[in-house]
Amino acid sequence: MHQVNLKQASAILADLIEEAASGEEVVITRSDGTSFKIVPLSGVGSSPKFGSARGLVKMSDDFDEPLADFEEYTP
Repeated sequence: MHQVNLKQASAILADLIEEAASGEEVVITRSDGTSFKIVPLSGVGSSPKFGSARGLVKMSDDFDEPLADFEEYTP
């Protein structure tokens, strides 16, 4: 575990991120004693699965009908 205070961390943030990416635990401590851990996020990006919204979208029967408010604009 690598523990640094906030002032040191701001100077070497890129190095701390590399350490966390390689699996080492990095803890940053503020002057009031509050601690924060830098951890890598894996698998953040997910792609939607085809057909996953089946049955969730409903369309009314008159969806394609002209709107009454726009009758004056239609030819």
